[in-house]
Amino acid sequence: MRSVENALKNFPTVLIIFGATGDFMERKLLPAIFDLHQKGFLPTLFRVIGFAKENLTEVEYRSWLRKNFPKRGKRKKDFLQKFTYQAGLFEEIASYEELGKKLGFIDGRFRVCANKLFYLAVPPNYYEAIFQNLAKSGLTKPCSPEEGWTRVLVEKPFGEDLEKAKKLDKLLDNLFKEVQVYRIDHYLAKETVSNLLVFRFANSVFEHIWNRRFIEKIEIRLLEKEGVENRGLFYDTLGALRDVGQNHLLQMLALVTIDAPLSLTVDDIREKKLEILQSLQKMTPKGVKANTARGQYQGYLQTPGVKPDSRRETYFKIKTFLKNKKWKGVPFILESGKRMNQHLAEIKITFKIGKYCPFCKGAGIEQHSNTLTFRIHPKEGILFSFHSKKPGTKTTVETRDLHFFYEESYQKQKLLPDYEKLLVDAFLGDQTLFLSTKEILACWGFIDPILRAWQKNAVPLKVYKAR
Repeated sequence: MRSVENALKNFPTVLIIFGATGDFMERKLLPAIFDLHQKGFLPTLFRVIGFAKENLTEVEYRSWLRKNFPKRGKRKKDFLQKFTYQAGLFEEIASYEELGKKLGFIDGRFRVCANKLFYLAVPPNYYEAIFQNLAKSGLTKPCSPEEGWTRVLVEKPFGEDLEKAKKLDKLLDNLFKEVQVYRIDHYLAKETVSNLLVFRFANSVFEHIWNRRFIEKIEIRLLEKEGVENRGLFYDTLGALRDVGQNHLLQMLALVTIDAPLSLTVDDIREKKLEILQSLQKMTPKGVKANTARGQYQGYLQTPGVKPDSRRETYFKIKTFLKNKKWKGVPFILESGKRMNQHLAEIKITFKIGKYCPFCKGAGIEQHSNTLTFRIHPKEGILFSFHSKKPGTKTTVETRDLHFFYEESYQKQKLLPDYEKLLVDAFLGDQTLFLSTKEILACWGFIDPILRAWQKNAVPLKVYKAR
């Protein structure tokens, strides 16, 4: 970790955040950047330019930052001095020309051409205008082949459907090089998720039973106690399936099922993930009706920014299959919802029981199956359930867990949360935890038929009680 810190010190960098006064900036980016500052993971020469439509002065913007600042930590005054502000409209080229002047001024203060990292923390409907104006203004061109790289970070979801995603991809392909584009799915940076490949392929005891002969089903869940809160306007353009199903859940499905890549290079890992995503069984309207459910929690329609007659789902459950020999017949359950009775994010693998099981009589499969759970929240770690004899004179079988939890094993180590890790990787030019266009298009290819069927009310939108 120390070598990473040292490498970052010599990377003069400017982070430009589009949407710098939004909810995402407040909840995710500001805490992440400050934590990197606290832990020593920012370049020595580092500045942040906030770009948003609000007509704020630099003093007013820093006041906004201070008001929304993470409560923990010291060195806040020093940190806030790294921020400046550019008011403007994403659709107007003049705003980018002003942004260019600010970047030039910072280069002058640094006495070197700084690296530029453009972060799109805005809804997808702004992407096209920002991409085009960044290219037109020349802001994404490096100063020279030897110094001052430029990169673009794009938040999920990438597009709103397959057609729009293809349009954005074509635009990006015309304006930028692939090595400049970093498509974010922050779940890939969760420790448990990034551990999936290591766990599977570094522990040979599991890989030979990792197939349809031994696995009964795989469930991937992302349940939240919280509601939409102050994201109503943004969330109501998407719904739960676009928000987390098209990205987080399908990426986890891919990582838990891929064959071993030829190497650990970005291209080889992406190629294997793509094979899985392209083998997802596309659903007909009849299949959507039989294998999906959707719902909306009570009170969602009263959320500020949500249309009073909105049909957006805040919950979904999908059963799907892969069209390949290794996983033929194994059901994959994808489930996500807001205002649920628990906060749970996990991948749960249920193994088949053996043909001969003298202790399995008189009970269902769930009671006697072994399960392997990759827990992301709460208490991130890995759990394996097994059956054991309860102490005593009788042969009574009970279920126990073998477990490994990160917070217990790495109490004193600097573990980087997801957004911190993604920012560090973007600084260093490592695209391993970022998505390729082909992966995104394959995900939309699976999701689109479901969304179309839901739009035609093939599956009723049930209202459920908010927990």
